[in-house]
Amino acid sequence: MARPKSDIDRRILRAAAKRFLLEGVDGASLRDIARDAKTSVGMIHYWFPNKDALFMAVVEQHYAALVADLAAALAPDVPLEQRIRRLYARVAQLSDDEFTIVRIVLREAMISGPRLKKISKRFLDGHIPLVISTVVEGMATGVFDPELPPMVAAISLAALGIVPAVMLRRLAPVIPPGIELPTPENAAAQFTSVLFHGIAKKTAKAR
Repeated sequence: MARPKSDIDRRILRAAAKRFLLEGVDGASLRDIARDAKTSVGMIHYWFPNKDALFMAVVEQHYAALVADLAAALAPDVPLEQRIRRLYARVAQLSDDEFTIVRIVLREAMISGPRLKKISKRFLDGHIPLVISTVVEGMATGVFDPELPPMVAAISLAALGIVPAVMLRRLAPVIPPGIELPTPENAAAQFTSVLFHGIAKKTAKAR
């Protein structure tokens, strides 16, 4: 009978993600990760040559699938506004595992120059080109102001929907009773409306 495939690499990744979130990559002990994963430090090195490689593997475990979903959200099968709404909705519906990765990445990006370079390189091969190409298309078709620098427009797109979606997810567990946050779908619709139509109240003349 064939020996069942081991899940040791997945156990290591799960244990590392928890430790990285709580203690940071530098603060996390491989010995503790090994103990949590019910394996040895030697087995961690067998799968991942160093802690940075383990960190990138933790990120990649969920990032690749997320990029595929973002690409599907931005697929040019509907008008641009609807596509961006789908993008915002997907970000607002991050799974618990995906949200853990976001938090780990944000932490490491702020405290580790070398890891920031590695993360940036991966993102430049991942979701960033999707966002930039969408912005460029919007400028070319006149949906977005063609006089804006594309990077400014891309940052604005992220700032108006992607960052708030992550913030709402972070705030949800600590919001006092009686205060309702918008659902992910409603938040996506509202952020999209702000991006395309602004936040100023329309006057009768403007209407």
